[in-house]
Amino acid sequence: MKKRRFRILLFALTALGWPFASTAHEIRPAIVTVTFTADGRYQVDISANMEALLAGVSPKHTDTNESPNARTYNQLRALPAEQLKARLRDFSAAYLGGITIEFDGARAGPVLESVEVPDVGDLQRARLSTLRLSGAVPAGAREFRWTYAPEFGSSVLRLQREGHEGMTAFWLKEGTRSEPYPLAGETKTVSRAEVVQQYTLLGFTHILPKGLDHILFVLGLFLLSAKWKPLLIQVTSFTVAHTITLGLSIYGIISLSPAIVEPLISASIVYVAIENMVTSELKPWRAFVVFGFGLLHGMGFAGVLAEIGLPRSEFLTALLTFNLGVELGQLSVITLAYLLVGLWWMRKRWYHARVVRPLSSVIAAVGFYWTMQRVFG
Repeated sequence: MKKRRFRILLFALTALGWPFASTAHEIRPAIVTVTFTADGRYQVDISANMEALLAGVSPKHTDTNESPNARTYNQLRALPAEQLKARLRDFSAAYLGGITIEFDGARAGPVLESVEVPDVGDLQRARLSTLRLSGAVPAGAREFRWTYAPEFGSSVLRLQREGHEGMTAFWLKEGTRSEPYPLAGETKTVSRAEVVQQYTLLGFTHILPKGLDHILFVLGLFLLSAKWKPLLIQVTSFTVAHTITLGLSIYGIISLSPAIVEPLISASIVYVAIENMVTSELKPWRAFVVFGFGLLHGMGFAGVLAEIGLPRSEFLTALLTFNLGVELGQLSVITLAYLLVGLWWMRKRWYHARVVRPLSSVIAAVGFYWTMQRVFG
């Protein structure tokens, strides 16, 4: 019975890892910046992974590779910029049909002003195109509302008036209609409670279910530590480290290219997994090694926040609660691992030989595959 249960667990981990072996296409919300100009017009700049929309990749997937349309998506990713731009112009009518811009409850009809598509770069990272819509604000209009079609996914809505300082931001889940935004007078800002809720959830979901590389790293830390104290030391070291680089990166004090950070993150998974296989005891230096890897993971988290943005009025609150969400996600991974593995086998003499080594070998293999893929494409 024990062997059967372990085989099921090993198969589940393998099945979890390999479908995500090229997990560099995380589906993230569109960044929508709406500017109201002094001459009575509005401008909407949308930065989004348009290949995913063209391919019909559902936002219900955490990664484009989960979609049955993944092959089409990858073909679109490799298209030269001008060819993709032409495809987007053909798609523009359907796309505009999924966008609802309202003034005082009446739907407006924006026009597609321009399409900007970056050249083909790192195929392991999503290419973000920018579409600009524009139109005239109806005379006497008092408020604006935005809705992004549920099949397009979530959107981060950022609203600003030309000549005014500050920006109002909302994170809207699939198909959610925004709150009314006044076109004159005082603007409604997102409350601190709303920021806490939104960014805690954003941090949590970046780990569960979207952050498989971070999940495997945390599982690697968990497997070797049969006791809570050494595990707590490692997790605390990791937490402190990624908190430091997350904050420094967001404030623009440090910066490192994702082309460097992403392969090193996957390499950190390989290191931890291999160390689990060659030693049965937690060495004193491991906490320092984990701290170093935590610095890298923090830069990875910063990439998410840099794309989505932070509300200026609650910048620190959003930063801290995103980090809180990440920690809650990591603790959830550890708790689930304990309930599935630790509760049953951690105190068995054969734990290292029959559990740690096989599971770590799977984790190392997935991490190595990612490393090679992120380095060589």
